[in-house]
Amino acid sequence: MKLISFLIARLGKAFFVILGVVVFNFLLIRLAPGDPAAIMAGEAASSDPAYLEQLRQQFGFDQPLWIQLWLYVKGILQLDLGFSYRNNLPVLDLIAERLPATLLLMALAFIFSLLVGGLLGVFAARSRYTNRHTWLDSLIMSVSLIFYATPLFWLSLLMVILFSVTLGWLPAFGMESVGAGLTGWDRIADISAHLVLPVVSLGCFFMAVYARLARASMLEVMGMDFIKTARAKGVPAGQVIRRHVMRNAMLPVVTFAGIQLGQMAGGAVLAETVFGWPGIGRLMFDALMQRDYQLLLGVFLVTSTMVVLFNLITDLVYRLVDPRIELGA
Repeated sequence: MKLISFLIARLGKAFFVILGVVVFNFLLIRLAPGDPAAIMAGEAASSDPAYLEQLRQQFGFDQPLWIQLWLYVKGILQLDLGFSYRNNLPVLDLIAERLPATLLLMALAFIFSLLVGGLLGVFAARSRYTNRHTWLDSLIMSVSLIFYATPLFWLSLLMVILFSVTLGWLPAFGMESVGAGLTGWDRIADISAHLVLPVVSLGCFFMAVYARLARASMLEVMGMDFIKTARAKGVPAGQVIRRHVMRNAMLPVVTFAGIQLGQMAGGAVLAETVFGWPGIGRLMFDALMQRDYQLLLGVFLVTSTMVVLFNLITDLVYRLVDPRIELGA
């Protein structure tokens, strides 16, 4: 019963958050300089007043701003995100076509960064706690700092130059080989090869964050009284870390991971642009360059909804990680 009440309350809050994002993005786009009808008409037809007036009436630009906003929100409630005049397709169809590629990229980058970063943090904290191989702690923290300080687009370009251009090990662009006609396991292997560079480049920054956070959290737990008591009773250090330290140190990592998922959606825009990955990040970049406002609003709405859902999932994971936390808290 608590779970149902929790979900209803959080979904209600999520609705108002998404509504606020919709209103803000709509006003931000509409208040941008320039006539949307003239941009849609292009240079060739922008000098024709009759055609511009026809576009304004067709897309509702001749209506007051609050009416345009009401029509847009009403369309969203009916799952109508508008029409992309540049692609000549409904916005929802374009996003639905690109969204699976973005979710695949983000999911693999998230798993890679969380697992590798968490393990590196555990190794660093253990070497510092046992006072053995302390050089490993210094090495992991130094490498993490380098990845944290390296811009995503620069790291992506370096990886393309090294692993694709120089060594020729991995494909640089796209989701699969064009014109290869692969099926079954061969197609899966081809897509997997194309995934390596964007997943690693997108995940390295977050991997560095998780490694440093996991190390700091574990060292903090290791200094608590119940850990000192366990060690005083003769419990081996490895057993203390596995059974007591890691479980208590996991909650801050889970908390930060849920927050970073939203930032990863922003990082996916850069990764998809550099590697030519056909996701909604690349779609948003193209829409921005073409000033396709309806498509931009649709992508903003979908990404905002994804961030809100990620935060809701994070709240549910809290309960699994630490049963002492109440869902209603």
